[in-house]
Amino acid sequence: MRMSLAQRVLLTWLFTLLFLIMLVLKLDEKAPWNWFLIFIPIWIFDTILLVMLIVKMAGRCKSGFDPRNGSQNMKKKVWYLIAMLLKLAFCLALCAKLQGFTTMKLAYVFIPFWVLLIGGLVELGYNILCIQRD
Repeated sequence: MRMSLAQRVLLTWLFTLLFLIMLVLKLDEKAPWNWFLIFIPIWIFDTILLVMLIVKMAGRCKSGFDPRNGSQNMKKKVWYLIAMLLKLAFCLALCAKLQGFTTMKLAYVFIPFWVLLIGGLVELGYNILCIQRD
């Protein structure tokens, strides 16, 4: 299951455009939709990414795969999986807060997002330092 770069860009653009159109309609009060419905394009896109990531990670379980090759690559894929789950947790908490299902403080809703940002900064710093040493 390989997608060209143009296909990935088009898919990303399509789901982002659909999400933004639905968000604008909701914010302008033209559509009385549930907040969970507004985020469906984001969740479909994330599901596609998660399935592709899990399939790539499961490919390491096949017979004849040398575990010494690509251990760094596996760590990166695990980080991607954690990042996707943190994004999913943030979106679910945000929708629950906006819909009024919870009285959780907004600061608590943003905790997965902040953890994701800090993890991204650590990953970026690690990549920059490793590249400078090489």
